[in-house]
Amino acid sequence: MRVLLASDHYPPFVGGVQRQTRLLALELSRRGHEVGVATVRQDGMARVDRADGFPVWRIGQLRTLPIVRGRPRRRHQPPGPDPVSVLELRRLLGRFRPDVVHSSGWLSYAVAMAMLGTDVPLLLSVREYGFVCANTSLLHKGTACSGPSLRKCVSCSRWYFGTPRGLLAVAGVYLFKPLLRRRTTAVHSVGNYVNAMVASNLFAADDHVPQVIIPSFAALAEGAPDAALLARLPAEPFILFVGALRRVKGIEVLLETYRRLDCPPPLVLLGTPENDTPAQLPAGALALGAASHPTVIAAWDRSLFGVMPSLWPEPFGSVVHEAMSRGRAVIGTTPGGHSEMIEDGQTGLLVSAGDVEGLRAAMTRLIDQPALREAIAARAAARAGDFSADAVVPQFERMFARFAAAR
Repeated sequence: MRVLLASDHYPPFVGGVQRQTRLLALELSRRGHEVGVATVRQDGMARVDRADGFPVWRIGQLRTLPIVRGRPRRRHQPPGPDPVSVLELRRLLGRFRPDVVHSSGWLSYAVAMAMLGTDVPLLLSVREYGFVCANTSLLHKGTACSGPSLRKCVSCSRWYFGTPRGLLAVAGVYLFKPLLRRRTTAVHSVGNYVNAMVASNLFAADDHVPQVIIPSFAALAEGAPDAALLARLPAEPFILFVGALRRVKGIEVLLETYRRLDCPPPLVLLGTPENDTPAQLPAGALALGAASHPTVIAAWDRSLFGVMPSLWPEPFGSVVHEAMSRGRAVIGTTPGGHSEMIEDGQTGLLVSAGDVEGLRAAMTRLIDQPALREAIAARAAARAGDFSADAVVPQFERMFARFAAAR
């Protein structure tokens, strides 16, 4: 089977969606499928890259044309069918001739328009909330959002992006919803929560678009860990947070909670600093910056437990699964995809997003009750097997074969 995967970003950029795109492409290729990846063109990178054993095509935009390119920076796809992207994707579809296209992120608008007039199935992959939320997080001005509406989205997006970009983002999400409804063959979501929030707001009941739930998955770490970074870890077991040091990831909640603990173990933060990263860390907290995947896995093996206190409703939470797969208890938040991996008190602990006192109580339990911590960790490791490549990738193969055969 010939499969084209499309995603806004792709490694070396760090992030759950891009990592999952690469893992799926690698696993499908290993299973004998012909795979290609389409992603956004980036400054200083080759237009076609075959380092992973399959082609990664970097698709241009109006903003990457020489006359308007400007300074080098990370390029993002707009919420709409960029005409340059549509043209390049149309040519790519003619050359590669995929049996099925699996597309995530805002590049999907250009993919959908490029596929008009073809009978190739388009499987829209819902890995976050960007198809119904202009800031992609399903947070309304930093707090939980009950669902999109035009007036609310305009107000929130102007608050988040500023007026010009905010209005353009909302306009794109709302104006091009009919394009996705018209061209999508089926919807793939990484979890029930994200499917309910996106599919119900994107498609009408009479669209009759099949919906398939297949979770993300983990694979073995490739390469050696960063010995220099590992040498900076505390000698004693520590609490571990992995992710961008952003407010939506709950970094402020975590640091405030840590300040309230009595004589806690060290807290290690692995992730990129952002514009809203707190300037001051409490005593005992250590920020070590971004780390490679093998380094993160090695850090989990030395940790006491993990804390992922996201404010936004995580669609899945790959970091939570990584911790569980290494036999570590982890604290996650609700609502969102964490609750689809964590059974509270059994395979982890769950607290309400933003609840400092609830998080303090959960962290105290895992610190003060080693028997409980180890029992949860053992059950977490067993549960993590449901999200392994061997368990998940065959589900993708069956989905692709089902819709390719129905052309």
